[in-house]
Amino acid sequence: MGISSERFETLAVHAGRADLTGLGVHAPPIDLSSTNPLPDIERGGDSYESMAGGGRPLPDGGAVYQRLWNPTVARFESALADLEQAEASVAFASGMAATTAAILATTGGSGKRHVVAVRPLYGGTDHLLASGLLGVEASFCGPAEVAGVLAARPDTALVILETPANPTLDLVDIAGVVRQAGPVPVMVDNTFATPVLQNPVTLGAAMVLHSATKYLGGHGDVVGGVIACDEATAEALRRVRAITGALLHPLAGYLLHRGLATLPTRVRAQQETARELAGLLGRHPAVERVFYPDLDAAVLADGRTGSLRHQMRGPGAMISVALRGGYEAAERLTSSLSLFTHAVSLGGVDSLVQHPAALTHRPVAPEARPAANVVRLSIGLEHVDDLAADLESALAPAAAGPSLPPRAAPVLPLAAHAARTPVS
Repeated sequence: MGISSERFETLAVHAGRADLTGLGVHAPPIDLSSTNPLPDIERGGDSYESMAGGGRPLPDGGAVYQRLWNPTVARFESALADLEQAEASVAFASGMAATTAAILATTGGSGKRHVVAVRPLYGGTDHLLASGLLGVEASFCGPAEVAGVLAARPDTALVILETPANPTLDLVDIAGVVRQAGPVPVMVDNTFATPVLQNPVTLGAAMVLHSATKYLGGHGDVVGGVIACDEATAEALRRVRAITGALLHPLAGYLLHRGLATLPTRVRAQQETARELAGLLGRHPAVERVFYPDLDAAVLADGRTGSLRHQMRGPGAMISVALRGGYEAAERLTSSLSLFTHAVSLGGVDSLVQHPAALTHRPVAPEARPAANVVRLSIGLEHVDDLAADLESALAPAAAGPSLPPRAAPVLPLAAHAARTPVS
């Protein structure tokens, strides 16, 4: 494109649009074709074979069938790859479809059926691995234990981690885990950070996973998943996608591509509000603990505490809180908020609240499940004063002391980050 990757805002607007001028259009078109005309049997067949094997459509052979390829989806993939500083990306019908494809692509045909998962993880990923549904065996461990697990399991095909982790916002030293993994590929779930705040490929990750439903789409109206990686890995992922039929729908591809243009503006504005709310919540008498990333007190891959400012450019816009009063306090908060919609998912323009232990992490093993008093907040684009007032009103019945301090008060250092010990 000729656009420097350092000018992220410009890249977010223009990535994936290189062909528009040649098409004579300004906005990316939506190609909804389920099937495509073939030039002739031989050339159409050759193009089909290329795509079924994970390649791209041949220039003179056509796209053949939407399950194999779609130009609207391909534009989104190109744009996301640019933002993640990767060679390619592959989009799927959901984040879980993308996770499934990554596991199948690395284990299928390799003779290696073992996966290492660094907890805490998104509940759906944790459940998928623990279920054995894909015919793989999973070992769950902490970030400092990866090397030890790999030494005992030479049949490991993939290491999976999430940072910041869901829902406790634990930070994991990506480069440190990559060093421990050696030749074993590492996939990083980058959903919470987005490419605005973190680029795992530059730290050695082989794959970067996004639930595109969240910040990439940003408006709560599209479901999708995407993995950024090198071209060889993309071919393996596209092969799985073609066989399993997990291609992202073109309309979803269009909406996700459109969402990327405002991604940096949205994420940074949401982050600033989250910083302030995290400080206010940390001083509220009804709050036992605030989970919000502290870039200077993260757990490194060797177990020590240190800074990850080289890895992440900001703490993001997700907050979790442990409330005094246990489950009853959590239930009261989720049902009392008015601006925060009580709903799963995250990363949209409107603020959401949910109870991880009862919902997204319900299938997770008890030892890895968040505590019953933990509530997760996804901070949107509403005014910080209105969100603070909503939280104050919902927390007031449980408060044993003074209310939230006024905005003019200086924001004190945030409560200790929970990266050392997963909430259970």
